[in-house]
Amino acid sequence: MDYTKHTLENGLRILDIPMPGVKSATVFILVGAGSRYEEKEINGLSHFLEHMAFKGTKKRPTALHIASLIDGIGGEFNAFTSKDHTGYYIKAASKHLPLLFDVLSDMLLHSKFASEEIEREKGVIIEEINMYEDTPMRKISDLYENLLYGDTKLGRDVAGRPEVIRSIKREDFKSYISRFYSPSNTIVAVAGGTNIKGKNKKLNVNNLAEKYLGKWEKRQTEKADTVRDLQTKPGVLVRFKDTQQAHLCIGVRSYNLMHADKYKLAVMTNLLGGGMSSRLFIEVRERRGLAYYIRASNEMYLDVGNFVTQAGVDIKRIDDAIKVILEQLGTIAQVPVKPEELKKTKENMKGKLILELEDSRNTAGLFSTNELLENEIRTPEEIMKLIDEVTAFDIRKTAREIFIEKNLNLAIIGPYKEEEKFLNLLKF
Repeated sequence: MDYTKHTLENGLRILDIPMPGVKSATVFILVGAGSRYEEKEINGLSHFLEHMAFKGTKKRPTALHIASLIDGIGGEFNAFTSKDHTGYYIKAASKHLPLLFDVLSDMLLHSKFASEEIEREKGVIIEEINMYEDTPMRKISDLYENLLYGDTKLGRDVAGRPEVIRSIKREDFKSYISRFYSPSNTIVAVAGGTNIKGKNKKLNVNNLAEKYLGKWEKRQTEKADTVRDLQTKPGVLVRFKDTQQAHLCIGVRSYNLMHADKYKLAVMTNLLGGGMSSRLFIEVRERRGLAYYIRASNEMYLDVGNFVTQAGVDIKRIDDAIKVILEQLGTIAQVPVKPEELKKTKENMKGKLILELEDSRNTAGLFSTNELLENEIRTPEEIMKLIDEVTAFDIRKTAREIFIEKNLNLAIIGPYKEEEKFLNLLKF
């Protein structure tokens, strides 16, 4: 997949990713700031800011103005906040690219942050937090990283805490943008039918970016605190909730985003819990009926990373589920993977990647995230080549490196109060 990269004078990086035959386009703005940049007294502000971007600008004074404009062209728009980046995007027919740039740049640079809108949105965000608290399947991953990283910027929830949300003022948004939003830590990726210029040579991605974002003032931004993995014994965190199903995350500290072996880790993770024929799915759900869902994944930051298996299990058989999961993790570190299983895993990963990249939003997201966080873009073809290069020896070596008993961590939401009995189960 071809792409071009262009950098404006203010440091803003522009990625143009044409997708032949696609008649829609996504303009995707990714800013290198998220919840791990927040002090405790403003925890949740990154996410709150993402909400406020849709609440009106000087040019389009209300949320209705913005929503009506995008609805009027049949487009879709949204945003998201993670711990280390925040994204905003609009997807619509390619002919509307100038409008997409106009609206997104307006939201990014000229949001009003009207006090009455801030007060109104506080209620919305607090209800979002309450929804997560009432959804153990969603909340358990937050709890797992609370356990791993403790009361640090990285360990706190992205959505924040209600008492902090209630205290946020207009000046907090202005200060946050000044500290963390800058052309130098922002990527604009445009994917899909990006060649719309026709007879008008000014209608190309770089010129549109220059027109709408070229005057954004260049400035230095603050960096996130660095986290180090320090663990000497297994850890457990239990959150009591009177549920009919227990939700758990069990895993270990693993590789960071820049680790040379991250694709080996990715293949191993997919083999363990990446689909309905993966080892964990077959052993835990199909053969033993211990869980409704089970999956494995990796969360990688620039400084640290973690491997995790998440499952919703029978509350009366949670001990058995934990034992079987750990048994599967231990086995992959000891018994070589058979060639046919390894081949199936690789083809599964490559097939999923191809399907994902049929969507211009996913394509823009992949390219912009790589450029922002790693300062390097790997094309889908390069990623698939790295997947193909992973061997059975690599899988076993990776498993032996990360599946270390002292680095085990277990978070649970369910009708339990004692942590000690679960701690005793954390053995390979």
